[in-house]
Amino acid sequence: MEIKGGTIKWLLGGDPAIRWQVQKDLLDLPEDKYRQERQKVGTEGWGKRLLICQDPAGTWANGLYSPKWTSTTYTLLLLIRWGLPRDNPQARKASKILLEKGFYSDGGINLFKSLSYSEMCVTGMVFKILCYFRIGDPRIHKIFEFIRHEQMEDGGWNCEKPNGATHSSFHTTISVLEGLWEYEQWNPKTGGEIYTMVDKTHEFLLLHRLYKSHRTGQIVDKKMARINFPPRWCYDFLRILDYFQARDCPTDPRMQNAID
Repeated sequence: MEIKGGTIKWLLGGDPAIRWQVQKDLLDLPEDKYRQERQKVGTEGWGKRLLICQDPAGTWANGLYSPKWTSTTYTLLLLIRWGLPRDNPQARKASKILLEKGFYSDGGINLFKSLSYSEMCVTGMVFKILCYFRIGDPRIHKIFEFIRHEQMEDGGWNCEKPNGATHSSFHTTISVLEGLWEYEQWNPKTGGEIYTMVDKTHEFLLLHRLYKSHRTGQIVDKKMARINFPPRWCYDFLRILDYFQARDCPTDPRMQNAID
C-alpha cells in the first residue's frame, strides 16, 4: 500500500511513540535508525508524562489492576504499546511489584482478593508485561506452565473457565497470545513448546475468520470490527492482525475479511 508523503510527514511530526513505529513499519529504516527514536519514548512526550505520574512506591494510581484505566497494569500495557525500552528502570520496578503481589499458588496471576484462583485475562496481560521488561524470575516459567495447562480444547483461553465456560474467549486469548509471543522472544529455546500451543490457537481464530461466529458467520461483537486504542483487554480485528504480522505468520485466506 502506497502512503503519500504528506501523511508520512504528518505522522513524523507526532510523538516519539509514533515516529519510531513509522520509521520501522512504513519507512523500513534499519533498526539502528529507529532505535534512536524509540529511546526517546521514556524521556519525551507521552511516555515521559506517564512515567512522571508513577507513585513513589512504584505503582500508578496506587493500584495494581484498579482503578481502570490508570492503574499499574494498564499503564504498563500502554507504555509497551508506545515502545518504551525494555530496560526502563521505572517500568521494571513496577513489573516486579505485579509479580510479587500477583503471583498465586496455582501458578498464575491473581490480583483480586475476591477470587480463589488466578484470572486468565489478567495472567495473560501481566505475563506479557513481565516478559517484555525481562523480569528474570523462576516464577515466570511457572506462569508459562499455568497458561499451558489452562489452554482449552478448542485452542484458546477463557477467564470464565473456572465457572464452567467451555468455549474460548477472543479477549482472553489475544492477551495470552501476546504474552506467549513476548516469552518466546525472550526464551527462544522454548519455541517448539509454544508452537504446538499457538498453532492450535491460530486455527481456533482462523476458524472464526478472526472475529466471526463459526456457526453463523456473523460478527461476534460489533466492537470487534472497530479499531480501539489502547486495546487494553479488548479484542478487535486490527489487534489480532497486528499480532499475526509481528509473528510474521503466513497469510491465510481466512484472514481476508479482517484485512479488507
